[in-house]
Amino acid sequence: MLRSPDLPISRSPDGLPRLYAIIDPAQSGGRSPEEVAAALLQAGVRLIQLRDKRASSGELYASAQRVGDLVRKAGGIFIVNDRADVALAVDADGVHVGQDDLPVESARVILGPSKWVGYSTHNLEQLEEADLTTADYIALGPIFPTISKQNPDPVVGLEGLAEARKATRKPLMAIGGINLENARAAIEAGADSVAVIRGLIAAPDIAKRAEEFLRSLS
Repeated sequence: MLRSPDLPISRSPDGLPRLYAIIDPAQSGGRSPEEVAAALLQAGVRLIQLRDKRASSGELYASAQRVGDLVRKAGGIFIVNDRADVALAVDADGVHVGQDDLPVESARVILGPSKWVGYSTHNLEQLEEADLTTADYIALGPIFPTISKQNPDPVVGLEGLAEARKATRKPLMAIGGINLENARAAIEAGADSVAVIRGLIAAPDIAKRAEEFLRSLS
């Protein structure tokens, strides 16, 4: 059984699940992406991104294939970070690109209109520019101090998140330093979804931690 019946899948009003899990092998304590994905799916997580900055193209393709198969069988949404070509090759549900990656519209050309394209922003100016693109959702962060990313951008804070909410009608994802203690505050400040990396995959029991997040966001 993939999830407990008493754990509803929390979704934003726009259909974006409130919990956006990011798998990064560099932060998973030696556990494989497939092992992490299986634990997340067992708990009821249905939106998973694979991010692996260290993998070669071939390694990322193989890993994305395996994780994507697991997510697909669970009826979830699978996103590949950065690489629209890999997302296309494994028939992922979409790609997430950042400020230094392929432009949103170029990723859209590669994947087509039916796939998701997410876009990272780090301040209000970037978010307003992203609002003019065909991005399906916009990520903003870091909302809180984070150690999941080298050389992170300046902290946006909950006030910045609230201002961002006023600037776009697109689904808004909060990222950066999200944990069990502050995830709900990010939703209340205007985020439709919260992206979590270390707060999930660095936990000794990933499935249990994911269940705790799902309960706190329901």
